[in-house]
Amino acid sequence: MTAPRAADDPAPPAWTAVAAQPDPRLSRRLIAPVGSLLLAGAATVYIGTVDPNRPGHYPTCPFLWLTGRFCPGCGGLRCVNALAHGDLPAAVGFNVLAVALAPLVITIWLRWAVRSARGTVRRTAADPRLLRALLVVIGVFWVVRNLPFGAALAP
Repeated sequence: MTAPRAADDPAPPAWTAVAAQPDPRLSRRLIAPVGSLLLAGAATVYIGTVDPNRPGHYPTCPFLWLTGRFCPGCGGLRCVNALAHGDLPAAVGFNVLAVALAPLVITIWLRWAVRSARGTVRRTAADPRLLRALLVVIGVFWVVRNLPFGAALAP
């Protein structure tokens, strides 16, 4: 047991705290998740409004321009445009991986928002094993869509 501090003892400096306590205000904890949701929503509205199928609105994919091969994101803008217009078959044709990963991204965002609301802090939005698996899937998709037998995956 520690002895109580005397009235003339100064308080310990603030920098000596080992772990910062999360801000108790809910609005403060939700700034990042809600901000990212608003940003993604604004980007989706923009892409849904400004058609990527018409030339001149968006730059060419640098990887496609340099190599003539498709990157994992090629067709992503047209995919988002099709999803914004409710055309799921066209979206799948443009980038099947983006459509397949949308539920995962939504789930990760929901978990982040719930943890933020509760004041629980984590270093990553998802389990590191899941993130490594995701990188492997993206890499395999990248290679296969550029091979002759994977032509159906090309945008």
